[in-house]
Amino acid sequence: MKSRKITKETVSELGIYKRDFPKFSIGDTIAISQRIKEGDKERLQVFQGDVIAMNNNGASSTFTVRKIAANTIAVERIFPYYSPIIASIEAVKKGKVRRAKLYYLRKRVGKSAKIQELILTKEQKEHKLAQSAAE
Repeated sequence: MKSRKITKETVSELGIYKRDFPKFSIGDTIAISQRIKEGDKERLQVFQGDVIAMNNNGASSTFTVRKIAANTIAVERIFPYYSPIIASIEAVKKGKVRRAKLYYLRKRVGKSAKIQELILTKEQKEHKLAQSAAE
């Protein structure tokens, strides 16, 4: 039996709703609070790591987050942007990167796998605030 045919327009009408997440981009370190259901209880668990990829595709937009867990084991998760599992996203720090996809970090270990932090001057922060207020 064939599944129902759903066009991209219907998916975008059904799936996209306003998410009040802070703006983040590739290279940023973010903390994602996700809802976890265990039996009849529900709790929040935080997954904090670097954004290494983003796929903007309407309702099926995703972003990939990579963190280094215990014993230097890397853990990557792909989160759907419009998923109801995500309770909140907090931007921890901005990253200074020159690429759209940071897959090369998978081969690196230790300090070379770290993303340099982007530090803004006071004037740059004021300029960004003025830009965001104008939008």
